[in-house]
Amino acid sequence: MKVTINTPTKKYDIIIGKLPEITINNKVGIITNPKVSGLHINYLTNKLKAKELHIITLPDGEEYKTMETVIWAMDRLFDAKFDRNSTLIAFGGGVIGDMTGFMASIFLRGIKFIQIPTTLLSMVDSSVGGKTGVNNKYGKNLIGSFYQPEAVYIDTHFLSTLDKREFNAGMAEIIKMAVMFDKKFFEDIKNNRLTLEEMIKRAVELKAMVVNEDEKEKGIRSVLNYGHTFGHVIENLTNYKTYLHGEAVAIGMVMANELSKELGYLSEKEAEEIKKLLRKYDLPTTYKIKDSEEFYNHFFLDKKTIDNNIKFIIPEKIGKYKIVKNVDKEKVINILRKFE
Repeated sequence: MKVTINTPTKKYDIIIGKLPEITINNKVGIITNPKVSGLHINYLTNKLKAKELHIITLPDGEEYKTMETVIWAMDRLFDAKFDRNSTLIAFGGGVIGDMTGFMASIFLRGIKFIQIPTTLLSMVDSSVGGKTGVNNKYGKNLIGSFYQPEAVYIDTHFLSTLDKREFNAGMAEIIKMAVMFDKKFFEDIKNNRLTLEEMIKRAVELKAMVVNEDEKEKGIRSVLNYGHTFGHVIENLTNYKTYLHGEAVAIGMVMANELSKELGYLSEKEAEEIKKLLRKYDLPTTYKIKDSEEFYNHFFLDKKTIDNNIKFIIPEKIGKYKIVKNVDKEKVINILRKFE
């Protein structure tokens, strides 16, 4: 299976299926973490032919997705005399993918990189579309760049060792795509009509459609932030230690649905349908807010907030999105108070 990304800056393929032989006639740096390396590094290196191969292992976890980690890793590249013809391979989940892409975008002002995602979430979301970056104390992915890979290889072999909680977190992003763009896809997921590869392919096709139209999030690409505006605040307030990204997004989707209902769009029935599908994959749908005012103020640290105007992505109905701005603060606070 193949899906093509074709943006103004780059055209490349997303290959879904067994990892092919990859030949690179220059230095290659595999950026990974201890868990992925321990489980799968031989599977990758047996398929990879390179002039010179270096493996750089970064600590695992969202709290290590920082400039300090990136600088440490780039020092290893400089030590190994990597140059502008060298290639990086992101071999891991979303954290590794985001950091490797960012590293590639700034190392010697830009070198090639390849995405080989190993979690469901990174396969259907973060490896596709060229968003790269790191976190800082103010929030998630606030330092970064749009930088497209040379290719993305999605091999479900890696999911055989993924724990159930991580798998379910990836399902949140698949459900997100269905709610925003494709009611039939939503129904197919709900009724177990698709194989795993078919689900991945459809989610990637929808993301590719969006990225091809709006590479740098000036318009429709912001729709992919459904669930994220609320979810990023939850992640930040819990120091990225309580919830996996997909779990925070799932709660964020429920909050966004409450806002949509408050604004007179989404029906109670469809909001319940979405919640039920999230719960089918053991995803959290509740969160206890300690202080609604504090939660609200965190929205303004998000990179999607412009001129102190919060942009909310909500479903008008399943399969149709709506972008709303200038929402009255009291209406938002009322929604947040439901979660106190």
